[in-house]
Amino acid sequence: MTTRRARRTTSAALAAALAGAVAACSAPGGGAADAGASADSVVIGVASEPDTLSPLLGYGKDGNSKIFDGLLARDADLKLKPALAKALPEVGDGGRTYTFTLRDGVKFSDGEPLTADDVVYTYETVLDDKTNSTAKSELDAIEDVTAKGENQVVFTLKYPYAAFAARTVLPIVPEHIAGEQNPNTGSFNTEPIGTGPYVLTGWSKGEKLTFKANPDYWGGEPKVKKLTMAIIADDDVRATRLRSGDLDGAVLPPNLAATFKNDDSRKTYQATSYDVRAVTLPTANKVTGDTAIRRALDLAVDREAMVEQILDGAGRPAYGPLPLDDPWYANGTDRPQNLSQAKKILDEAGWKAGKDGIRAKDGRRASFTLYYPAGDKVRQDHALAYASDAKKAGIDVKVESAGWEVIEPRMKHDAVLAGFGSTGDPDFGLYTLLHSSLAGDGFNNMARYDNPAVDRALDTGRRSQDPKDRKTAYDTLQRELVKNPGYTFLTHIDHMYVLADRWDGLTTQVEPHEHGFASGPWWNVEDWQPKK
Repeated sequence: MTTRRARRTTSAALAAALAGAVAACSAPGGGAADAGASADSVVIGVASEPDTLSPLLGYGKDGNSKIFDGLLARDADLKLKPALAKALPEVGDGGRTYTFTLRDGVKFSDGEPLTADDVVYTYETVLDDKTNSTAKSELDAIEDVTAKGENQVVFTLKYPYAAFAARTVLPIVPEHIAGEQNPNTGSFNTEPIGTGPYVLTGWSKGEKLTFKANPDYWGGEPKVKKLTMAIIADDDVRATRLRSGDLDGAVLPPNLAATFKNDDSRKTYQATSYDVRAVTLPTANKVTGDTAIRRALDLAVDREAMVEQILDGAGRPAYGPLPLDDPWYANGTDRPQNLSQAKKILDEAGWKAGKDGIRAKDGRRASFTLYYPAGDKVRQDHALAYASDAKKAGIDVKVESAGWEVIEPRMKHDAVLAGFGSTGDPDFGLYTLLHSSLAGDGFNNMARYDNPAVDRALDTGRRSQDPKDRKTAYDTLQRELVKNPGYTFLTHIDHMYVLADRWDGLTTQVEPHEHGFASGPWWNVEDWQPKK
């Protein structure tokens, strides 16, 4: 709107001033413990940091961003609730239109009011082919998004999309700042302005991100006034710093979280998740692209042992991308380790065992490389256990660690011990994981899986409004993955957290793969209250 555009010069100057403040706060010096010195501060150790803090590039797209808000949010039970919108949307035209009315009086942290133009700008920019957004394919159903006045937004869909409302947890950005920049390279990626409960005050790359409570937050000023996310890649170091009091809380693997079980001053939280560990089986690789190899690996792996020995019981066997207790899980697709059947499949397909026990076919050894990200002990243990199980069936898996900069260019031909999983609706995690149209699209469909029956099921699940039709489609998909696995699904991992026991209101949600910044007991840190 013209009145909004006229304010841009002033807003741009303010944004520049804020950018300078962020840069000053980001100067090296002072450890994470400095942030936790006062009673209203919390310092949390996490394993990694985001590449960007811009929702236009995918940050916070599953909700719970501390800097931003979406039109809707999810509560502790993952039910949708209003956030920037006053209420849940009005749905019309047989599920093709969604109308949202914005909450009154919401302002960005720079003082500018939220308007419908900001919502339109956010979605249009994410959908723009020039924007390098990881959320683009997830919003494929949108045909148009239009502002009606200052406070109403109407989405028009190409087709009825049953899960669309849950997509609107996507955070909204200010057009008056982000609209003046290149969304792929602009300073907004590291110096964000949002409507959320916290404001970024500093980002020392590889060290920490610091946030302060937003005093003008529409939901009320948080009681935790300062929040620090300390970036500590090594699990053992995080545990040591937590034990020494340098951290108030930390993400920990199960074996290290267990070492705090007798510590009365700290509390352990265990969150079930959709976070699945799986081995990608690239179709371009002459070994992993063979359906017999894929089926044999699926039967050779001992998932129960991985849960007990690697996860210390904090997880579940994964027989596909959906957890066993998910209502969309296809009953009867769970399967125990069956080495004799794995060997039979390989024998019948012409993969014959050599003197060293490793099979070969037409002069090609049943051998491939499996990468896992360096420093990730849980993935390392999964990779080694997988290789051990595969060898029992006569398949040689060479395990190697590397950084993602090394792994990513090799994903087309080499297997990767990967992590996936989204909450909210089966479409969210399955479409990007399996649809052939996304083969090789960054970290989407890493295995370049191409199965027409799975594509049809995914399209039906995405476009149908009938729950029974959707259930049938996703059942079909999961059974197709048994016949022709594009991945070997291993375990669904419970996320473990240990925190100082000095706040009330801490809860966990069922979590997606991504965790640390948004998920975890601090998903609702703005609601915490100090213990009396």
